[in-house]
Amino acid sequence: MSVVVVATITPKPDEVDAVREAILAAVPEVHAEPGCELYALHEADGVFVMVERWESPDALRTHGKAEALTTLGAALAGKLAAPLDVKRLTAVPAGDPDKGAI
Repeated sequence: MSVVVVATITPKPDEVDAVREAILAAVPEVHAEPGCELYALHEADGVFVMVERWESPDALRTHGKAEALTTLGAALAGKLAAPLDVKRLTAVPAGDPDKGAI
């Protein structure tokens, strides 16, 4: 069963560009990780939201210890206005099965 995660990353106002670049550098590495089904970056008003889907809880655990995430964490050190807000979601499918769940 796939696991969906939403991570909100809030940079300090003067660090938005640096945080964006750090995240963009990590994305291709994360895409290559086993079990990564979706790792999509979105931005609104200087806040970044990563929508993720992993093929299994094990794949998500592996991602949490992977080099790409370790490197990203180091690159973000001191640049965030708030702690990362990471939520693991449970799907509530509705309507068209192809459109009602990630």
